[in-house]
Amino acid sequence: MTAITAAPSQELVFLSEVFPLSIAQPKLVSFAVAPEIDQETGNRLSFHLSRKLEQALVVWYEYRLWVLTPIQRPPLNLSQCQTALSALQQDIPDLCDQPLRLQQDSAAIASSSVLSKLAFQILRIRQPFRPISVTSIAGLAVNRKIKFWAETIELQREERAALSLAVQTEIAYSGSLADFYANNAAQGNPEGLLVGLPVQDFDMGGSGSIVRLVGVVREHRDRLLRLTAGYSTRHIIETAPDDELVVAIQFGKGKKKFHYPLSALRPSITAETAGRFGFDYGQFLRFTKIPHAERQRLLTTFKTQAIDVLMPYGFEIGRSLNSLEHPDLFWQPATPIDQTPLLFGKGVTGVQGRILQGLSSGGVYHRHPNFQPGVIRIAALKLCDGSVNGFLEAAQQRLKRYGFESEIIDRKALSISGLSAAEARAALERTVNKLITVPVDIVLTFLPQSDRETDEEDGGSFYDLVYSLLLRRNIASQVIYDDTLTEVEHGQILNQIIPGILAKLGNLPFVLAEPLEIADHFIGLDISRSPKTKLAGTLNACASVRLYGKQGEFIRYVLEDALLEGEEIPQRLLERLLPATLEGKTVLIYRDGRFCGQEIPHLLERAQAIGSKFILVECRKSGIPRLYNLSQKTLVAPSQGLALRLSSREAVLITTQVSERVGLARPLRLTVHKAGEPAPIEQIVDTTLKLTLLHHGALRAPRLPMPIYGADRVAGLRLQGIYPSNLLEGGRQFWL
Repeated sequence: MTAITAAPSQELVFLSEVFPLSIAQPKLVSFAVAPEIDQETGNRLSFHLSRKLEQALVVWYEYRLWVLTPIQRPPLNLSQCQTALSALQQDIPDLCDQPLRLQQDSAAIASSSVLSKLAFQILRIRQPFRPISVTSIAGLAVNRKIKFWAETIELQREERAALSLAVQTEIAYSGSLADFYANNAAQGNPEGLLVGLPVQDFDMGGSGSIVRLVGVVREHRDRLLRLTAGYSTRHIIETAPDDELVVAIQFGKGKKKFHYPLSALRPSITAETAGRFGFDYGQFLRFTKIPHAERQRLLTTFKTQAIDVLMPYGFEIGRSLNSLEHPDLFWQPATPIDQTPLLFGKGVTGVQGRILQGLSSGGVYHRHPNFQPGVIRIAALKLCDGSVNGFLEAAQQRLKRYGFESEIIDRKALSISGLSAAEARAALERTVNKLITVPVDIVLTFLPQSDRETDEEDGGSFYDLVYSLLLRRNIASQVIYDDTLTEVEHGQILNQIIPGILAKLGNLPFVLAEPLEIADHFIGLDISRSPKTKLAGTLNACASVRLYGKQGEFIRYVLEDALLEGEEIPQRLLERLLPATLEGKTVLIYRDGRFCGQEIPHLLERAQAIGSKFILVECRKSGIPRLYNLSQKTLVAPSQGLALRLSSREAVLITTQVSERVGLARPLRLTVHKAGEPAPIEQIVDTTLKLTLLHHGALRAPRLPMPIYGADRVAGLRLQGIYPSNLLEGGRQFWL
């Protein structure tokens, strides 16, 4: 396989945020725990022991407690650790419902994963990093802070411990959650105000969300003091007013809920939550972009702070992984990504960087039977001011350039001025019903800019309403907002939407000119969840799948017909999503995120039952070290297609090109699951990169490979009740 090659070191230098760790003779002991405890309990136990034991740090890994002491102190013995554990169980009785006993395991050898987790725990407990203020505006503070996590890296075929250090921007509420509640208590609905709100605890900076109200401090103070190990939180509990509310917090996907008084928390400010605090998130966006020179300086500063607290334990931090010292770890595509060959109609070959030229020369790669020949029947619906006639004429001309005749069947304008939201939606529904009395293939809808802000309102947006009304009748739709129509040249708009319109109608605008050799088919599995706004957990979830062929050609989608609970795709659904027609085929299956629960055994069982081979690849979007180019000793944006090999089964990949004014490209982490069919990580990287090029609804390649990109969109629409009526399986890309 030659599509991915080692980067030539004499040209660009590549850097990562991964820092190898070394420790010569760690003062480390390990203990087995009886009775056996689960991962969540082990993690909590190690965290609280790390805070209780003087100097020593503890992690839980592979059913053992690992205890590390500074190099200037003797290792802790079994008696000392057992005493600390017993005292901890008395202080925090909900750690485990039965006494735990330790047994020293002298034969255990610490893996690189254990060592990297210990380094992470040292930084987590000792907290050497302090946020660096950028600005403070209207009750919000913008800070630069460090995010860090444990990594492992394969160097010279040997796994090594490592840390990842990443600089990020935090927009923080200046006060506590108690302050926010006091300012808004007049609303008289504490549950509606607080439940579902993302928050951070002041003591450790952990992020979670409020799932319910527990009571007031007066009723829970003694219990909270017994359960709390954090020094800041303990002081807050001791001094909080008796009538201050106590809330239950869920951190991440953990099952356990933790109770805090409001003053021990602060609200997290995101694009989704800023409006609840009366802030315009957009005005802060310019502060979230970190210039490359500042990022480089901050990484150096934070690394120095990490060294200071790790050194007493014997850890040394090496230089970040770079292509000068490790050229074999970095790759770029042999052919620049925008020069990847694509195949259009009439056998015309073009390149990714000139899609419109390819469509003009050859037309679409595959026409839907309805248009061989056939006229595209268009209806137009206008809810905004201004004329759209010129745009419609230009759209027809562009369709003709690509080989499709079209006809404007009907045009309707609807004024919603002076109508309530409910009245406007009812009027829109009546207008749509009249508009499609005569059969049409697609409706072009022109909406006011204000509709962009109504997705989260109870009634929903006009966009979703039109989309749902049409899709249930198997009619394609395309929405254009009036600000786009007035601020962007018509030709530029059509460049983006016409290929997508053709794809929504069942055509395939283009495919890869050269087949992907790694598999016969490519599938994306995803669960999309709808969060509850007033209760814990998720309201419901559903799964979807998209199937692609060897040239990246879209074949069909499948939606499950029942809502799900939890994170795992059930076996019955996996079998329906992976039909017996895949018999004898090699299938690369992307999972958006990690495979959950029993999904892997069920997939392997299905592969055996239908005589197929499944390559199982996890595609994660968060907790990933960034990559950079280095030019004249200065960080610059990474090249599109740049990849870092973490091991023979794992890599980090840059799939997008982002301008500096927007920010820095966010990589993907690709992991080939060891239980599935083996595949070279280099080939997985190459395949994934090429599968990002097949988004027919936009000229710019998305971050995700299309089997995953589409699966999430399909499932999300399904949760909103937007899907083709009686068509839970089909061959049109209606979600574009």
